[in-house]
Amino acid sequence: MAVKIRLTRMGDKKSPFYRVVVADSRSPRDGKFIEILGTYNPLTNPAEIKIDNDKVSKWIKNGATPTQTAKAILVKSGAINQTNKKA
Repeated sequence: MAVKIRLTRMGDKKSPFYRVVVADSRSPRDGKFIEILGTYNPLTNPAEIKIDNDKVSKWIKNGATPTQTAKAILVKSGAINQTNKKA
């Protein structure tokens, strides 16, 4: 089972709001997830990011890999450092 840290879309039409979650890579984007790590609101200026850094580090140590978008958000929030910069 491959575990990913990724975004789940919430909110209304044309006003997106995202949860940063840990989910099985086989589950759909807005489907079942294992744990909520935080939220991301791109509509505020600047974008509002609330992440539980302890949970993120625990999941990464256990082998969860963030998607590109989730990784960018985690770097901005300071949950992970930018040393492993793969494009």
